[in-house]
Amino acid sequence: MNEVMVGVGTGSGTETGKEEKKNGGRKLEKEKEIEVKKGEQSKFFIDLSKDKKVLEKIFSLLSKANDKAYGREISFKDLLVFAIEGVTEKDLEKLKETSLSEMERVQRHLDEYNQKNKTTLGLGEFLIKKLNIA
Repeated sequence: MNEVMVGVGTGSGTETGKEEKKNGGRKLEKEKEIEVKKGEQSKFFIDLSKDKKVLEKIFSLLSKANDKAYGREISFKDLLVFAIEGVTEKDLEKLKETSLSEMERVQRHLDEYNQKNKTTLGLGEFLIKKLNIA
């Protein structure tokens, strides 16, 4: 028995006589990769359910921003767009620094030391030298 599923959008019939639904749903991995590679991502989703401090801060800021007699309600998007305008190069450098793990920081110092002193020390040799272990 052939079933016919009527889809919304640009669905077309298949060889079995069924129509496919083409309005949304999960994207294939290849489609996601292409979208990110092009740099045309226009939707961002932020899950703050596990970061209670940040969530409280956001609600506090929104509450203060909306404590007014006139004007439309300030949304999270409005708050975020306004905040992005104030991000400086110094802020970005600080953000980059906070994203490093402890070992990445050690590796960075090792690379800087090797470049400055024109050496090729390994991690162990570098730590022995820096910690004055003999």
